[in-house]
Amino acid sequence: MFLIGFPLLLVPFAIYNIVAFLMPGVSWTGRLAIVHMKSGADWTMSGGDVLVTLAILLLFVEMAKVVRLGRRGVIDHGLALLLFLGMLAEFVLVTQAASATFFLILVMSFFDVLGGIVLPWRSRQRELVVEHVEPAPAVAEPPPAPVEPSPTSVAPAEHTPS
Repeated sequence: MFLIGFPLLLVPFAIYNIVAFLMPGVSWTGRLAIVHMKSGADWTMSGGDVLVTLAILLLFVEMAKVVRLGRRGVIDHGLALLLFLGMLAEFVLVTQAASATFFLILVMSFFDVLGGIVLPWRSRQRELVVEHVEPAPAVAEPPPAPVEPSPTSVAPAEHTPS
């Protein structure tokens, strides 16, 4: 799979930065679309809502990737950690990153890093438990029938004079 080794949450991070720095007049809370619901209510979607939804979908893919073991998984986890640290620094130091949308993407990045630690560890624990379980016999065999001694094989009783 070609996505291993690439932190997918880099995509919403890059989209956020492109919009925040190259299009300074665009607001993440501005109305993007209105959906008229069957109940009569109007659901208003913003650009931030769409970006957070994309990030959640990519986080799901990241969690599916994190259970892979091996060198590629370690590289992927290391890159996810670097991405989280970079996002954290930007959130604290850059004015354009001080928004709820960026914060939610930052939290998802944190869960990506945390999942990279916890999920493989739990997976290895489960494998250890499975290895120690002995399989039950497929078909129970009937016990062997008792063998009765034949009359010719019985030794005659010895008579001792009294």
